Amino acid sequence: MTGLEVVFAVIAAIFVVIAARTWRVVPQERVGVIQRLGKFHRTATAGLQVVIPFIDKMLPFIDLREQVVSFQPQPVITSDNVTINVTSVIYYQIHDPHNATYAVNNLLNAMEQISQTTLRNVMGALTLDKSLTSRDDINARLRVDLDEVTEKWGVRVTRVELKDISPPKDIQIAMEKQMQAERNKRAAILTAEGDAQAAVLRADGEQKALILSSEGQRQSSILRAEGDAKALLTMQEAQAETVRMLFDAVNSSGATPEATQYQYMQMLPKLASSPSNKVFIVPADMAGLAGLATAAAQVGNALTDTSVTEHAQGRALGDGRKSELQPRLNSGSGQS
Repeated sequence: MTGLEVVFAVIAAIFVVIAARTWRVVPQERVGVIQRLGKFHRTATAGLQVVIPFIDKMLPFIDLREQVVSFQPQPVITSDNVTINVTSVIYYQIHDPHNATYAVNNLLNAMEQISQTTLRNVMGALTLDKSLTSRDDINARLRVDLDEVTEKWGVRVTRVELKDISPPKDIQIAMEKQMQAERNKRAAILTAEGDAQAAVLRADGEQKALILSSEGQRQSSILRAEGDAKALLTMQEAQAETVRMLFDAVNSSGATPEATQYQYMQMLPKLASSPSNKVFIVPADMAGLAGLATAAAQVGNALTDTSVTEHAQGRALGDGRKSELQPRLNSGSGQS
């Protein structure tokens, strides 16, 4: 290679380097801070940018997107003198690249330190139980305090979260025992309340069952009494109809008063034996009742005399026939 070729090669290399340092491409959602002779000149936005070599200098790109940074666990002492380890997460976004570059040195380190001190101040005013149950309040207070400090750095803190709160081992054991005791207490209370409600419901059910049973018995008694009354009424009507038919038959047959009285005397025991009859009619005239009894006795005697006479007549007739047959039987035996 001749000297001329070497010169051309060097010139080409210098041209490539100058072009590379002159034409710079900035990605989307990123900006570059350009310094001219060591002084801030302008902010280069996304796209193709021209930088004068050896005069202008573009600093590393600054990301304008929301970023997340998680800090290491740090010990914090609560107001009741319990040391806990807290891990925090911060969401932030750079909205002023100039202040983020020139207002603070090492932005992430500064944010970590300010978050630690702010977290100690906030958690130091709370007890252990309050710090474990008030994460939302702690997050809001941390975000407000950090946002006030980082605003002059061109940074906006959008969200702060407590990732983990770790009490010491002995404190965890004590908290577990306390939680178990609290759960046992709640279980006992719920069991007692359940038993009380069950007893109330059981008593209410028994009361309603007793009321329904009494109501059923009352209705049954009413229906039974109505049935008995209807049956008694029907029986009385039947007996009245029977008596009416009997008197109609007696009147139509032309029976004598003595026969009617005799039949009435025969019907009295039957009327008295009926369970549905509480009262039966007896003739008011006792002399008539005595005459009725005398007539009944006379009728009975007449019937007895008649039966005796008929029996005697039958016996005499039998003896006559026997006397007539005896000669015939004797003659028959002599002939033989």
